[in-house]
Amino acid sequence: MRPARAVASFDSASGMLRALSRFLHGKDVPLIGQGPAALEGVASAVLGGATRLPRALQEKAYALSGWAEAVPMRRVPELRSADLARWVTGHYPRRPYPVAFIGSSNGAMIHLAAALSAPWLPQTLLIPVRRHGVRPDDPQGDLAKTRAAGQALLDANPDLVLHHMHDANQDRLMIAGMTYFRIKWRRLAAAYRAFLESSLPPGATLVVVDCALRWPTTTVSERHVFQHGALGGATRQEYEHGGPRVADYLARYGAGRSRWEYPPADGESPEAEWGFRPELLADLEELAERNRWRLVRLRFGEPEDLSPVVADLYRSWYRRRGLPGDRLLVESFLLMEPWWALRSGSVPYWMVFNTEQSLAHVQDYLDRAEAFDEIRLVLFSHGVDSVGLSSADDWRKMLARARKLGVFTGVDTRAYPRDFASLARAHRELARIRTTYPMPRPLEWPVAEEFLTGRDELEWRG
Repeated sequence: MRPARAVASFDSASGMLRALSRFLHGKDVPLIGQGPAALEGVASAVLGGATRLPRALQEKAYALSGWAEAVPMRRVPELRSADLARWVTGHYPRRPYPVAFIGSSNGAMIHLAAALSAPWLPQTLLIPVRRHGVRPDDPQGDLAKTRAAGQALLDANPDLVLHHMHDANQDRLMIAGMTYFRIKWRRLAAAYRAFLESSLPPGATLVVVDCALRWPTTTVSERHVFQHGALGGATRQEYEHGGPRVADYLARYGAGRSRWEYPPADGESPEAEWGFRPELLADLEELAERNRWRLVRLRFGEPEDLSPVVADLYRSWYRRRGLPGDRLLVESFLLMEPWWALRSGSVPYWMVFNTEQSLAHVQDYLDRAEAFDEIRLVLFSHGVDSVGLSSADDWRKMLARARKLGVFTGVDTRAYPRDFASLARAHRELARIRTTYPMPRPLEWPVAEEFLTGRDELEWRG
């Protein structure tokens, strides 16, 4: 099976890979977070038309758009990690780089890599797998239905660990007809090794992006764990024990229960989407030593810990170049545009999602930062009134903190969180920003490293 047909385009890792690789090719992202390019016009029209349908049909159209990408369960044993790694490296231009990144997905890191004109190799990819006969609020049924497929995937790929993730809160629509197999490399893939050796000269730096976030999991087999819930609006306690917000949510969606029943957790693992598995480090250390590279670990506790640091780095960089640095672009999940951020002189601040926790982090950043004249906000619509989702009114109050202009960008607040056309609309509105600047030369790595190592939010090892 071709990797491009197996990896979800609607996931953080693939969306970020596409945004960064297009940037390194000197291109923007016409349909933010989606691909391949040949499907952009069709996807935009389908998702745009969905917003005019009744709510139930909107949700079904959105779910079907994801289901169409999912791998039939019978074909899961055909997947090969070597093919997936070659697919990843094939995105990037082949040229020397003074620095490269490998490891956890992170939107702020993508903006850092763009500033440095550096590639990133993800440790984690999402393989969506079709399955039927399991309701979204039945995590135990999901595991039972797909357990054999997961084992077949691992039998064929001894270098992978499978984090089977089930989140009925944020992924409700998508998991109605599929399950989420997040794979993580525990050994360095041959294609990754070849790409790095052909791209990094002696003396270059290889940065391991090490998000330390962990989550309760159930051990299925030696290299297979099941994760119920994920970082977002609901807390770990609510996923495990329920509560008033969960009961209300389940009642609104006619689940017939007041809390989720899931396989009991027997430990913790790196979080499926964002966490880094350290088994990969041994191969990276050997490779760096043999090629005379510096190997450093950029470690942080939660994904958004890096966001204020990179935002401040951009602002400092702009001002050294004589730019105002008074525009803030707040992005969410895979809705991110490194090319237009730099072209418009916007300070990028990335959020994991549109939740109360992410909003609180943005507000905290605005409390500490010098005020911005302009604030633009891009919101990812996942189609669900999920636990902990911040409302359009909540976001409007944040935008009011701009001194001159605070606007939603590509967001139809009447349709949110079912504003599926925002995937295309956000790019169009970013491209209409009037005052733009020449694309700068890449930021020097020693300058960036000195700035980053001075921040308490981050831990440097190496």
